[in-house]
Amino acid sequence: MRTLFLASAFLLISLTALSIYFWGLGYIFLGILLVFFLIGLYDILQKKHAILRNFPIVGHFRYMFEAISPEIQQYFIESNTDGRPFSRNLRSLVYRRAKSVNDTHPFGTQRDIDGENYMALRHSIYAVQPLKEEPRITIGSEACKHPYSASIFNISAMSFGSLSSNAILALSKGAKKGNFYHNTGEGGISHHHRDGGGDLVWQIGTGYFGCRDQHGNFDEEKFKEKSRWPEVKMIEIKLSQGAKPGHGGVLPGVKNTAEIAEIRGVEQGTTILSPPAHTAFDGPKGLVEFVGKLRELSGGKPIGFKLCVGRTEEFVNLCKEMVALHIWPDFITVDGAEGGTGAAPLEFSDSVGLPLEPALIFVNGTLEKYHLREHIKVIASGKAISAFSIIKNIAMGADICNSARGFMFSLGCIQALRCNTNECPTGVATQKGNLVKGLVVTDKAERVYNFHKNTVHAVQELLGATGHTHTEEISIHDLVKGDEMVKLANRYFPDTVNTQV
Repeated sequence: MRTLFLASAFLLISLTALSIYFWGLGYIFLGILLVFFLIGLYDILQKKHAILRNFPIVGHFRYMFEAISPEIQQYFIESNTDGRPFSRNLRSLVYRRAKSVNDTHPFGTQRDIDGENYMALRHSIYAVQPLKEEPRITIGSEACKHPYSASIFNISAMSFGSLSSNAILALSKGAKKGNFYHNTGEGGISHHHRDGGGDLVWQIGTGYFGCRDQHGNFDEEKFKEKSRWPEVKMIEIKLSQGAKPGHGGVLPGVKNTAEIAEIRGVEQGTTILSPPAHTAFDGPKGLVEFVGKLRELSGGKPIGFKLCVGRTEEFVNLCKEMVALHIWPDFITVDGAEGGTGAAPLEFSDSVGLPLEPALIFVNGTLEKYHLREHIKVIASGKAISAFSIIKNIAMGADICNSARGFMFSLGCIQALRCNTNECPTGVATQKGNLVKGLVVTDKAERVYNFHKNTVHAVQELLGATGHTHTEEISIHDLVKGDEMVKLANRYFPDTVNTQV
C-alpha cells in the first residue's frame, strides 16, 4: 500500500510537471497533488493511527464521517447506543481511556432507564474515598505451590493467529507495565507473548497447541517444559467458549502462516479446526484428575478451566466429583454466550449457551452449595468493557474479569467485523504484513496500559460510591435489580443466598 501510494504520487506529479512544461497548464492542479502527496506522506510516517498508516488519505474519510453532526450520525448512520456488538458510546469510552483523555459524558444518560433491561448500582449516601491501591485477588488453593496475585481486570484469551504479531506484542507489553495478565488463547505460546514480558495464562485447548505430539494428542513432556517457564503464571484448560460453545476453535487458512503453523504444529495454509472435545480425558472424573495432573506437571502452579455453561446438571456432577476426589481447580473461568472474538458459525454465536449473568449466579451458587467456593476463584469473561460491567459481574459471583474485545479496541480495533477474513484494516486481527505494520507496538502498548489503568480507577470510584473499598465486599445486593437477581438465585439455591435486600 505504501509503495503503491508513493509510486502513484510520483507518477502523478511527474505527469503534471510535464503537462505544465509542454502545454502550459496552470499550477493549481500541481498544487493540489502536492497537498495530497504531503498528507499521504504524513499518514504513512505517523505512528498513532493504524488506519491512516495502512490507508493513507483514504483513511481520513472515516474520521470525517465521525465528525458529522450528531443529528445526521444518529438518524442516518448509527446511534450512540445501538451499535452491535458494542455501541458507539462504549467504543468511544475505550478509545478515550486508552488515550488517557477526557472520558466524561455530556448531557445525561442516553440509555432507556425505564426499560426492563436497566440495571445499575445501589449507591450509598455514605460514600467513601476510593483507595489508591488497585484491588488484587490471590488465585491458588492449598494444593497450589505458586499462588498468583491477579488484577481484577485482565486480557482474555486471544491466540496468536487470531491476532497479529504486533497486537500480541503490544498486549504483552501493556500487561507488563500495568501488572496484569494476558491469556494466550488456545494457539500456544509464541515468542511475541514472551518478548513483551507480561504475565501469561497459558490456555490449553482441545488441539493442545504447544503441547501436542505428531498425532495431535496431549504431550506431557512438552507441557511440563513450557508450563514451568517463569512468565507462565497459570494454566487454563479450555472446555468451551462463549463464541462457539460445543464447537472447536477455528483459524481460517488465510491466517495460518508458516510461523503460526510451526508454533501450533500443523500444516501451513490449512484451516485449523480444533476438536469439539478433549482427548486427554473423558467425563467429570477424568477432567478433575487432569486438573490434578497439570498441577503436578507444572510444579504446583494454579490450574483452572474455562467453560460456557450449557447443561447445568453436568456442572453439578463435576462439583460432586471434585468433592469425592478432593481435587479441585484453583479457578474457573465462566464465559457468557455473548462473548467471543474471531471466527465462529453464526448458529453457535447466536443460539448456544447461557448468557453470563445467569451463568455466574448458577456457578457461584453451585460452588457454595458444595462448599467449594472458598477454594476456587471465579473469573468472568463476556463483554466486560466498562467499570460497571466489571462491578456487575463481581456482584453476581465473579472475583475478577477478563476482557478480549475491550483490549482489542484499546489496540485500535474499529469493529469493522472482518476478524475472520484476514482483512482487518487496523492490523489487529490479520496476518497480512502490510496491514500488521500499521499497528505500532510502542504506541498501542501504552494504550493497552492506559485502558487498564483508567478502567480499574473507575472501578475504584464506583466502589467508593457504594460505600465499599474492595471488590470482595461487593454482592448481588449492590445492584438496583439486586432483588430480582436474588430471587433468581434463591430459586435455585435457597440455602446459600441471603434474600434480604
